[in-house]
Parts: sequence; C-alpha cells; structure tokens
Amino acid sequence: MNHPEQMYHYHVWASQTIMQRIQELPAAVLHQEVNSSFPTLAHALSHMYAVDQMWYLVLTGTSMPEALQICMPRNGETYATMEEYADRYVQLSDQYLAWFGHQTDLEQTLLLDNPFAGSRHTRLAEVILHLVNHGTYHRGNISTMLRQLGHASVMNDYSRFWYESSNAAV
Repeated sequence: MNHPEQMYHYHVWASQTIMQRIQELPAAVLHQEVNSSFPTLAHALSHMYAVDQMWYLVLTGTSMPEALQICMPRNGETYATMEEYADRYVQLSDQYLAWFGHQTDLEQTLLLDNPFAGSRHTRLAEVILHLVNHGTYHRGNISTMLRQLGHASVMNDYSRFWYESSNAAV
C-alpha cells in the first residue's frame, strides 16, 4: 500500500472513531447548538462529507467547478441520526477504496480549475493528502465542540491508528 492510500485509510478510521464516539452520546447532542466553527456537530459532519464527496468527483474526472456546484449545497444539509452519517461515510469510503484499486500512478497530475484560487496541475497524491488534512482539521473542531457540550472526545491521532491498524493485522 502506498503512503497516500495509507493516509486515506487513516482518514476513514479517524472519522469512524469520532462518529462512534458521538453515537455513544445522547442522540440530541448531534443537533445541539454550540458557539464554535459550526453551529452543530451535524453541520461539521455534513461539511466534511460534502468536501470528501467533492474531491471524489474531482478525482474521478468531474471538473472542480462542477463538483463544487454538486456538493457544496450539501454543506447545509444535516441528517437526523449518526447512523445516517455513518452509512453515507461508509458508502463514500467504499467508492474511494474502489478508486484506489484502479490507480497505478498517484503521481500523475490533473488540472484543478479552482474557482477560488485559479488553475494548477496537482498530483492525485496531493489531493488525497489534502483530503486527509482537511478531515483532521475538522475532527479537531468536532473534538472541541464535544468538550464545549460537556462531553469528552476520543483520541483519533495518526499514532493511535498505527497501533490499531497493526493490531488488526495480527
């Protein structure tokens, strides 16, 4: 497995870990308002999902402006339960894993026509690492939001992933 793919596996594991933590809490926590980066945990999860989906579309050949047009309205859509988020994330991660299965060169480039920053050639590996970094940033937001709501978060650092994933292989 190559490094970008390993990092994507971390991204999936870390997102599942924090969603499992939210599932342990009273269901109302998902939609409880907090004065933070997002108004609710549901909004943070919706944003992460929309961006992950947008990058998947870009990686599979959709132009960035079109992918943004398709996915960014989903930023504000929230789902009623954590199970709905978990199911959507599993479906999208399955699509990514299938995509990885067909990739032979993550160093190849694609032309990103970013309406906010301009055009540039970007390696597929860079897109994956950006996706992982974006998720890490927002999982940090979610951890802070959980604490503001009076609940502990859960460790989802890459170093914990090392041990969890190596134990799973034993």
